[in-house]
Amino acid sequence: MDINIVFRIAAVGILVAVLNQVLIRAGREEQAMMTTLAGLVVVLYWVIGYISRLFEAIETLFHL
Repeated sequence: MDINIVFRIAAVGILVAVLNQVLIRAGREEQAMMTTLAGLVVVLYWVIGYISRLFEAIETLFHL
């Protein structure tokens, strides 16, 4: 596993948190929620490959 994915996830988390607070202070709660959901989708898109590899490793480990 590459450590860069951890830093990318942290960067997206910080960016989404800042944007979320700015949008909430501006009274745009709906856009803040959409920003949060977009950040979550991006991170899940990155992580899904690692989850797939994890299940493959578990499958080969237990000979399923």
